[in-house]
Amino acid sequence: MSSHKTNKIVKNTVILYVRMFFTMLVSLYTTRVVLTTLGIEDYGIYNIIGGIIIMFSFINNAMTIATQRFLAYELGLQDFEKLKKTFSMSMTAHISIALLIIILSETVGLWFVNNQLNIPGNRMYAANWVYQFTILTFTLNVLQVPYNASVIAHEKMTFYAYLSVIEVSLKLIIVFLLQYGGFDILIFYSILVSCVSIIILLTYKTYCTKKFESCNYHFFWDSEMYKKLLSFLSWSLLGNVSLISAYQGVNIMLNIFIGVTINAAMGIANQVTAALNGFVGNFQTAFKPQIIKSFASGDHEYLMKLIFSTSKISFFLLFILAAPIIFNIDIILDLWLKNVPEYAIEFCRWIIICSLIEVLAGPLNMTIQAIGKIKVYQIVISIIIIINVPLAYLVLKLGYDPENILVVRVFVSSLALFARILFLKKLFNFSVKSYINNVIIRVLLVVIFSLPISITANHIVSDWYKIITTTIIFLMTVGGSIYFIGLSMSEKKILKRLFSNFIKPS
Repeated sequence: MSSHKTNKIVKNTVILYVRMFFTMLVSLYTTRVVLTTLGIEDYGIYNIIGGIIIMFSFINNAMTIATQRFLAYELGLQDFEKLKKTFSMSMTAHISIALLIIILSETVGLWFVNNQLNIPGNRMYAANWVYQFTILTFTLNVLQVPYNASVIAHEKMTFYAYLSVIEVSLKLIIVFLLQYGGFDILIFYSILVSCVSIIILLTYKTYCTKKFESCNYHFFWDSEMYKKLLSFLSWSLLGNVSLISAYQGVNIMLNIFIGVTINAAMGIANQVTAALNGFVGNFQTAFKPQIIKSFASGDHEYLMKLIFSTSKISFFLLFILAAPIIFNIDIILDLWLKNVPEYAIEFCRWIIICSLIEVLAGPLNMTIQAIGKIKVYQIVISIIIIINVPLAYLVLKLGYDPENILVVRVFVSSLALFARILFLKKLFNFSVKSYINNVIIRVLLVVIFSLPISITANHIVSDWYKIITTTIIFLMTVGGSIYFIGLSMSEKKILKRLFSNFIKPS
């Protein structure tokens, strides 16, 4: 990898990690205080109302993926006139989608809130106000997507991180303002959340229009470009819908066969993995623009190195965090929850293993998005992911333990990873042999060499201090395994540069 590009990735990775730590800590605190201030009933109303709008969030995720891809692609080609048109076209598309969401929300959604939700009669007035401000907040977030995508495509991660810090800080201020509200606290909270969205959107717009000439929006319509954008969006949407349907379908199966207690166990497992995946997600976000730009510019040699490095390092980052949790999940859950739901321990272990497989798929998925030929790819991957549901039904119907549905998920995720590798081979000159040698074999060797001693220590040591002992032993063995077996010479240089960034005096 070139030194300039590598330095940019390293710097962006460090910035995104700092951002994540701050936002996670503040979010945990504000959630607790908001729950206490609003009370269980009002907090429940806010979440159930927000949940209706969140049903549209997968549309927003697909739009973000599509917009980032097209903007980064044009930057890779260095076609700045096309970049201006692409931004304006994407903004026009987002405005039209925002209007569609408003229409659906004010008709079908409003009817659902007032006729189907189980909301106490004395809180229906407040619930309707919350619903209106929630629609406003979501619409603002949709309009923010092209600006957010432009910042990430231009790799301005410092601004992205600062603005995220400002956003959670404003939400922290909301917590303290709630006690001074002169009227209904629930309505006041909804208004303040909408105000934060307005501030963030205006900040993004101001920064982007000043920094990037391409972000000065003017109404522009190109039917051919719109078809490409809409096609990419539609097939990305299929992938998001299949993922949500598969995992929610499995939850429904668990609920039908066993009951709500098993859903609580799955909820705990999902929270644990969401926290772990957040660490790796920031790392992959830093690499994504470079992957898209490298393909667009035709630098396939650099692209291959990016795929190998991102895949391996993503796995190692998650593995370092995940293995000690797998060893000590019983103690961790007992300290955190006190009353641990049945099957939560087993679910956590298997879903973390599944995440370790899925994290390898991230760079492959980014590369296929960069290529842009995603129709057949999304159909095939969606079908594979949906297999989780009928297999989960079969496992539970035959009377197997519920944890076996996650064993099935591990199998399905492995199958999806294999399918992604084959798609890349078909779409461009991707060497499957090199990927297996440089990624799969190295990853497996690191796991094989680092786990036995830690597993032995885990069985010998008991009580709460087992966490400290097994973690220290694991970090020593995995650190050596990654450095001497897992990384290539160029990747070792990246690692040294990353550490020098941390210890360099300011």
